[in-house]
Amino acid sequence: MDLSYTPEEEEFRARLREWLGKMLPTLPDKPSPQDWPARRAYDLGWQRMLYDAGYGDVHWGASPTVRLIFLEETEKAGAPYVGANFVGLLHAGPTIAAEGSEEQRARWLPPVLRGEEVWCQGFSEPDAGSDLASLRSRAHRDGDDYVVNGSKIWTSHAEVADWCELLVRTDPRAPKHRGITWLAMPMDAPGITVRPLRTLAGSAEFAEVFLDDVRVPVANRVGEENDGWRVTMVTLSFERGTAFVGEVVACRRVLGELAAEARRNGRWEDPVLRRRLGRLNAEFRALWRLTQWNVSEAEASGGVPGVGGSVFKLRYSHARQALYDVAAEVLGPDCLDLERGWVVDRLSSLSYTIAAGTSQIQRNIVGERVLGLPKGR
Repeated sequence: MDLSYTPEEEEFRARLREWLGKMLPTLPDKPSPQDWPARRAYDLGWQRMLYDAGYGDVHWGASPTVRLIFLEETEKAGAPYVGANFVGLLHAGPTIAAEGSEEQRARWLPPVLRGEEVWCQGFSEPDAGSDLASLRSRAHRDGDDYVVNGSKIWTSHAEVADWCELLVRTDPRAPKHRGITWLAMPMDAPGITVRPLRTLAGSAEFAEVFLDDVRVPVANRVGEENDGWRVTMVTLSFERGTAFVGEVVACRRVLGELAAEARRNGRWEDPVLRRRLGRLNAEFRALWRLTQWNVSEAEASGGVPGVGGSVFKLRYSHARQALYDVAAEVLGPDCLDLERGWVVDRLSSLSYTIAAGTSQIQRNIVGERVLGLPKGR
């Protein structure tokens, strides 16, 4: 498979680099990590700048390769991450672009691209995380609405979201994978209660969401009723396929910083540490190549990533944790310096074997869909 870039793609890269070099110095200071209204405004402002410059639609309006270049270059340049736009740009938006009707795409995609609306993800429940198909939040049809009752947990950015990509059970008698429906729920609808959750790192980007007779128009259903599991697999393929591209670039940068620090503080003389750093360098180089392969596969399949995303997610989750284990060894007590952010990054790395599908789930997917092994009983 050809993993090289075309002249047109390299021209896009050069043009983007030039624009980033001009615009990033003009950005205001980042707001406090705990001030979510201010963070929403900052993230939406950055998205608007991208939109006005013609880069707003790279997450679903461009080829997967162009999207890869965009994510690589913005991370290298230190540009703002998608932040509060994470679900809209990387999950809900691509799903609606792939599965939504023409009217739905016209309604929901432009406001995300213009930096006007924020989405959150209402998938996990207290008793349905890794086993997502066990979700219990119910929705029954009442005329032109679905009436929704239940609760969600770990709902990303719910406290500042305008919309929620919501999974509900619409046929409790069907097999658990076949009675689920994907809805776009307005977060200002009566009956919604949001309770923020504080993480171990002290942030509050997650929340519990309680749904009490919430009415969602049938027109907000993406896909057919009870076909939500298939639509969800599209969402998760984006989450596992390309959503971590910028983080791989960031990890490679961190690895270089650690090697430089080890040379400065004398830790480089330890052959065991050098071997660990070298192995991680090889791992992240391989993960980058795997990302390119997944993107090439997505190009050939109409833009939707395949099961290679699960291979990537499984290995990346553990490599990221290993990276911050090595960081503690290189930095010693300095790794506890809150100003440098190592503590937050280390704590955050612990979540990667759970978020976006646990490592156990990824192994099941790889075993069944890649290796062709029989399903476990």
